[in-house]
Amino acid sequence: MNGLQRFALALVIIGAVNWGLIGFFQFDLVATIFGGQDAALARIVYGLVGLAGLYCLTLLFKPSAEVSREGHADHNRI
Repeated sequence: MNGLQRFALALVIIGAVNWGLIGFFQFDLVATIFGGQDAALARIVYGLVGLAGLYCLTLLFKPSAEVSREGHADHNRI
């Protein structure tokens, strides 16, 4: 997994955790940290999470042999 894929995955996880908090506790962590849902920084984070989600769609439809080959290459570097 390359750096861009890891960054996108981290943003998607942040988004998922934030949505879980909203769903279970009505608490928007991103808005709390960055000054409300309408704050510029919060909107940037929401936008980046959305773009990361779209990027991760490409990983979902990547041929499994290609994903497996990348996994072996990463494992061999350790």
